[in-house]
Amino acid sequence: MSSKESCRNELRTAILQLSDRCLYSASKWAAEQLVGIEQDPAKFTPSHSRFQRGSSSIRRRFGTNEISSTPTAGVSYVTTPVPEDDDIVSNDCYLLAKSYFDCREYRRAAHTLRDQTGKKALFLRFYALYLAGEKRKEEETIELEGSLGKSDAVNSELVSLERELSTLRKNGNIDPFGLYLYGLVQREKGCEELARTVLVESVNSYPWNWNAWSELQSLCTTVNVLNNLNLKNHWMKDFFLASAYHELRMHSESLAKYDGLQGTFCFSNYIQAQIAKAQYSLREFEQVEVIFEELLRNDPYRVEDMDMYSNVLYAKECFSALSYLAHRVFLTDKYRPESCCIIGNYYSLKGQHEKSVMYFRRALKLNKNYLSAWTLMGHEYVEMKNTPAAVDAYRRAVAINPCDYRAWYGLGQAYEMMGMPFYALHYFRKSVYLHPNDSRLWIAMAQCYETESLHMLEEAIKCYKRAANCNDREAIALHQLAKLHSELGRSEEAAFYYKKDLERMEAEEREGPNMVEALLFLATNCKAEKRFEEAEVYCTRLLDYTGPEKETAKSLLRGMRIPVSGFPSMDVEHFPP
Repeated sequence: MSSKESCRNELRTAILQLSDRCLYSASKWAAEQLVGIEQDPAKFTPSHSRFQRGSSSIRRRFGTNEISSTPTAGVSYVTTPVPEDDDIVSNDCYLLAKSYFDCREYRRAAHTLRDQTGKKALFLRFYALYLAGEKRKEEETIELEGSLGKSDAVNSELVSLERELSTLRKNGNIDPFGLYLYGLVQREKGCEELARTVLVESVNSYPWNWNAWSELQSLCTTVNVLNNLNLKNHWMKDFFLASAYHELRMHSESLAKYDGLQGTFCFSNYIQAQIAKAQYSLREFEQVEVIFEELLRNDPYRVEDMDMYSNVLYAKECFSALSYLAHRVFLTDKYRPESCCIIGNYYSLKGQHEKSVMYFRRALKLNKNYLSAWTLMGHEYVEMKNTPAAVDAYRRAVAINPCDYRAWYGLGQAYEMMGMPFYALHYFRKSVYLHPNDSRLWIAMAQCYETESLHMLEEAIKCYKRAANCNDREAIALHQLAKLHSELGRSEEAAFYYKKDLERMEAEEREGPNMVEALLFLATNCKAEKRFEEAEVYCTRLLDYTGPEKETAKSLLRGMRIPVSGFPSMDVEHFPP
């Protein structure tokens, strides 16, 4: 059997098993990967052909290598377990409980299965109790603090679930789905080490449950923790590692994994979206935009991940494209958190910050752990000069994910606005530690060092140097390095950076005050070092401007004519205006 056919058969079985246990998000993920596997051309349907043509065009545009089989690390050593069949009466009870579960009547579903002892029935009963506890916890939070309030409410079912699941695990009567739920319970209780161990047991026994992999990934906060996991060799492990690498900001490694997976799952929309996320983190906005446009052509009603696409359109100030995307998701599903976030970005770009905050708050009412909405709402409060609200929003974001550098950066900005540079510096340092290759973070920290209350210019220079080495697209670092060296009386270093800045502006065909400043300094510096010919070149360029710099250039030229020729200078007033 070919590796593609093997993956296809495994996923088909897993989809049925996951759906039967009401793990619908994991089932959906598996189904998307199933359709992403290249089919036998003789079996193509017209709709599938259109899907594959669109996906392959993305690969052609970015030169993705065609790989005919799964990577070496993707060989399956695990066979799909056959689901346990309960007797007919038990199965009838299970069908009734499942129908209650699907109607969100979780306690009723659990009660229906109270006397069932089959592993599948036990899992659904425990899972129903867990979700019932989560539902009650949300209700208590809203009753006590409001929909966006902080609360100490806990899932009241955790203690009994832990006791029963622990006993089953010790007795060896627990299946991989029960292990997944046990790991979830341990994570909720803060026992991360045990949660990781149990989740590893679950994915090693049954690797097709993407929910279990996702929970395991959330517990891998460092590279060392990830490397110490004892995972079996299976192609699902490559999906996990690719996603974990992205979360750990190892974007090149993540892209390499996805490139390998495309050998089998060459038409997976999920993989294309993950590649776009990695490219977004690398600030390759052009490529990200192309991928998302193609995804929307293939799947026009897709809302998942489209909030990131809206961030790209916002950064590029593509008003019409963002307006179209906001209208599209509004018509598709306006009460999805992602939809609210996209509409919030649209109003932010229009400058309607109050309306933008309203939509971000709506997104958080739908999902109060929606990280992007907290961070973006903080940005809006900064624009509105409401720094206390901004600080609160950013703190909620870092409470959800302490590795979110954008929220730490936002906290730095907010405290800088409040005139508290030492606090701002603390948060900027956290952001650059998490994302050291972003020039904007180094520039923000350098500007903080430059403030009157700190005036630590040497530290500022170090930060600007890091920014210049991190692909400073806004061309701030070189100019500031030149200015700071000039301020410190280091004319040689200042001339070096002014010259580099001038070369960059010429290459990008940019004009403006920075070019005038660079030309004036270089002309003056060359004259002081008696490099008159070079100074005259800079002065001649300044004569093309109409401001006071033109008169300064004339004065410099007059001063250079006497030492060069030994005779009175020519009348520079006759230079054309």
